[in-house]
Amino acid sequence: MVDLARVTASPSPDLLTPDNCAVLFVDHRPQMFLGTGSGDRAAILNAAVGLAKAARVFGVPVVLSAVAAAPASGPLVPQLAEVFPGHRVIGRTTMNAWEDVAFVEAVKATGRGKLVIAGLWTEVCVALPALSALAQDYEVYVVTDACGGVSPQAHEHAVRRMLRAGAVPVTWLQVLLELQRDWARSATYAATADVVEEHGGAYGLGTPGTPLA
Repeated sequence: MVDLARVTASPSPDLLTPDNCAVLFVDHRPQMFLGTGSGDRAAILNAAVGLAKAARVFGVPVVLSAVAAAPASGPLVPQLAEVFPGHRVIGRTTMNAWEDVAFVEAVKATGRGKLVIAGLWTEVCVALPALSALAQDYEVYVVTDACGGVSPQAHEHAVRRMLRAGAVPVTWLQVLLELQRDWARSATYAATADVVEEHGGAYGLGTPGTPLA
């Protein structure tokens, strides 16, 4: 039974906030997109860029990484790189980013216990570090619509595997709105509304033009 005396209008500590999470982008590279077959590539890219802009709006620490990034294919898709100009992209040889010392040190340096992760491919470059981080007591949130696998089955099985291990599935728009959470927060309202309008599809058409307070 609920103890009504303890019920207050306060958020759950499980919610993502600008102060408790970091966002990890793993291998959103042109070559990896070419092999992505689990969903519409444009939609996945839109979600990844929307997530990136959400992190930028709220000043959430970001870790960017790319495996075996040859000059021909580039370390990151340009649309994502443009959100973080000059930001370090950690190069790796390991498919599992969590086996790369520089990557793990960058994550540790954020000081955050909740990791929001997106990348290509879901079954390898997302699942492996997600499972590894969970094993080391991080809370992991997988942005499923900003991830893609080589096939629908590969993506689906990878997501199920991560969920069984304790990861939480989210979407990029969910992350953005969870960080904003109150339309009366004027400091980030306009920037949040801009991201919604640019990447939120039909929902963006109905975003209020001014803060509600």
